[in-house]
Amino acid sequence: MAHVIDYLHPGPLTGVDAAHAWVLQELPAEPVEICAVAQALVVGPEEARALGLPEHRIEERNIRPARSLIAVLAQLYPERLHRPRPPAARVVGPSRHAAVLACTLMRARGYPSRVRAGFVARGGHLTGEDLWITEHWAGPEQRWIRTLPQLPGDGGSAREPAPGEFLSGGEAWQRYRAGLLTRMPHKGTGTERSWGPVEISCTTVRDLAALCQVEMLPEDVWGRMAQVHEGRMPAAYDNLIDVTAAVCARGDAADLARLFSTGELAVPHHMLG
Repeated sequence: MAHVIDYLHPGPLTGVDAAHAWVLQELPAEPVEICAVAQALVVGPEEARALGLPEHRIEERNIRPARSLIAVLAQLYPERLHRPRPPAARVVGPSRHAAVLACTLMRARGYPSRVRAGFVARGGHLTGEDLWITEHWAGPEQRWIRTLPQLPGDGGSAREPAPGEFLSGGEAWQRYRAGLLTRMPHKGTGTERSWGPVEISCTTVRDLAALCQVEMLPEDVWGRMAQVHEGRMPAAYDNLIDVTAAVCARGDAADLARLFSTGELAVPHHMLG
């Protein structure tokens, strides 16, 4: 069966169980406000540890489906999602969790929406921070509008990013291949994540999956990505990432679905739980 993309309706990971539909009531009407609500539902792992949350709560970072994220939120603080909640009653996870929740909530409010995987950029260069954001379709303007969450030290609120402030995986890859990323951020010791071209190429594949409504975790690896991390991939793999980045940039749903259906890039079914 061919992969079908419909940004107005839930994908495999953005459905909501009927039992928790009530928590979505009274959501704000504007996409930026919805994104702000979603961001306030998530606390980062480092902040969670600083709050003294038990270690088993940190495992919430590995939850993929929105329905499971919402179930955790409803159990921690049985109120509608738009209502302020203490930090300890937020789900623990990366920016990906906030983006998936924002996408889920925007679709519930009737906005075609999708998640993007990428990086924070400053002055056209990557900072080393991966970032997941949400886009919604603005019918009158006939374009996808990105909403950047409030970043640490930003001093502002959720907003549309300035040009070059966020780079999707494919956008970062194209800049790298064109020689425009002359400085690669350095990751300190102790991290389990690689950096540089390897991480950019893998995030490009994750962005393709997100554009096909399969919003994976930032650490998820499938297909040939594991071999890339181990340095065992031939240079020809770069050409596949070139194609992936170009297809993501065009954003044609049929082309995205066709490329995502290939064995090298498709997410295995067992990872969708």
